[in-house]
Amino acid sequence: MADSGHYYNEHDDRTAPFRTRKGRGPKSRPFDRSRRDRQRGNHSGGFGGPGPRSRLLEDTDGDVTMSDSSQNFCIRCNPYGRPSRKGDGRFDRERRQGSGFRADRPGGARSRLSWYKVTIPHGRKYEKKWLITALQNICAIQYTPVQYHVDHHRAHFFVEDSAAANALRRCSHKITDSDGYKVEVHVNPSNPPSFLQSDLKPEDLEHLKQCMAKRFDGSQQALDLNNIRTDPDLVSQNIEVILNRKTNMEAVIKIIEENIPELACLNLSNNRIHKLDDLTDLTTKVPNLKALNLSQNELKTDRELDKLKGLKLVELWLSRNPLCDLFKDQAAYISSAVRQRFPRLLKLDGHDLPPPIGFDVETPTAIPPCKGSCFGSDEIKSLILRFLQQYYSIYDSGNRQPLLDAYHDGASLSITTPYTSQNPSRSSLGEYYKDSRNLKRIKDSTMRFRLLKHTRLNVVAFLNELPKTQHDIASFTVDVNTYTNTLLSFTVSGVFKEVVVDGKSRESTMAFSRVFITVPAGNSGLCIVNDQLFIRMATTEEIRRAFVAPAPTPSSSPVPTLTAPQQEMLTAFSLKSGMNLEWSQKCLQDNEWDFNRAAQIFTQLKAEGKIPDVAFIK
Repeated sequence: MADSGHYYNEHDDRTAPFRTRKGRGPKSRPFDRSRRDRQRGNHSGGFGGPGPRSRLLEDTDGDVTMSDSSQNFCIRCNPYGRPSRKGDGRFDRERRQGSGFRADRPGGARSRLSWYKVTIPHGRKYEKKWLITALQNICAIQYTPVQYHVDHHRAHFFVEDSAAANALRRCSHKITDSDGYKVEVHVNPSNPPSFLQSDLKPEDLEHLKQCMAKRFDGSQQALDLNNIRTDPDLVSQNIEVILNRKTNMEAVIKIIEENIPELACLNLSNNRIHKLDDLTDLTTKVPNLKALNLSQNELKTDRELDKLKGLKLVELWLSRNPLCDLFKDQAAYISSAVRQRFPRLLKLDGHDLPPPIGFDVETPTAIPPCKGSCFGSDEIKSLILRFLQQYYSIYDSGNRQPLLDAYHDGASLSITTPYTSQNPSRSSLGEYYKDSRNLKRIKDSTMRFRLLKHTRLNVVAFLNELPKTQHDIASFTVDVNTYTNTLLSFTVSGVFKEVVVDGKSRESTMAFSRVFITVPAGNSGLCIVNDQLFIRMATTEEIRRAFVAPAPTPSSSPVPTLTAPQQEMLTAFSLKSGMNLEWSQKCLQDNEWDFNRAAQIFTQLKAEGKIPDVAFIK
């Protein structure tokens, strides 16, 4: 897949390869991080911790204290320029370690080989609840997703059962999202989730808890975890606390939640943190957090800050992270990286910010539920429904030539499908793609003009070449855009499927949205002057709800002759139900002309709201 000029495989979840710096060959001595840490380990305390504090940093791994006063913040640096730091490449090596378990090790064969990682490319754009529910609805085997998380554009989770993994693999391209795209599902064998690989033993956790207690300042409700990996108390016990490891960060947050849930200030500076996924729980577990120091870490993009948007921060430190180099000036840094995520922020990197402008109101983020049709008046409703019933009865009949009467002499039509970089021939939309006038795809003005169908003869000739269809009239929703005495513009949306012709059918349900611009014709008719048709693949929910209500099968052949008793029963049923003769006859025929059974089915479907309005237009 292409992303900003780079290509990558959606299956590839590995980190970028370790880059050897100039002057270091493959035979150079590996970097001994633990030896380096022990040489530097003389931490003198944090918020409220014992021991004197140095006023200045002696090296790049020194403490950065965080307090309510900007005068106490010991570093004054430009967040937009960062000195090069020796040994950055070692961080990639750390992220890759810990996955080398072999099946032949005692006690490790089952637990290590029975786990599978499920990856959803572009899964970031889906809500977790929707995605998991959609997969569980079509998966042949029930499963429990473990450690759902998002990494870049992908969503991941783990399953422990090989049968469930195989069933999930078969779910790929079986779900259609709201944009009409198929959801890919990739499944690969994996090491167990990180929380099952905890490298902190119970006795280590107790030492960590004591170390955090030493660094906690109760008077300010502040916890200083700056450069915690070199803390003498931990180093003396041979305990490594690396906060860019998920298990270590989770252990720290759990200790905070259980012992100091009222924490207001947290200093995580100088801890090699390169992602903030493990800090998302701070929103619920440390709800009173107001100040957060993330300076001198490895955050490479401001998108990482999206994972902390739920925090109501008033102070934030980001200086000396790679992301600071992305902004040309302070104004862009403040507006683009910070204020959009933390509108209440008053201090950034120890500097006062201009007061925020806005309202202290939580803005709802959920999209409101879709409502039904909007006609404006009963008169317009009757006019449009009658037009649609006539139009689609001909459109779905197999012979669309009579649609000539529906179009103006100078009418025009265009068809559009979603823009995609995928091979259109593999999609059910391939038949429509070649004529698609999607302006994002078609840049040439001459080609744009050629793809417009002009005059009613060319319009209907083009419609006759499209695949034969059956529309679900019960799925239609109509929105009136403009209404005057001389013009009526409205949009109709719904679903349809292609019918079997010469034994060929793709058996796929599609969705459409169509804008008709019409003018009055005759006494009570409409004439189309402009027709804009948009076609996409139907979503899983649209497919589930499609064609559940009885619908008359359009036919260009005359209505079969009824016997006298049938004609009498049809008239009585139409009067009793209120439906027109066409729909009344369909209901009776579906129930083998059993009046009572047809009446019972009609009552049930009407109570469920599954009978469309067009059934009652006489």
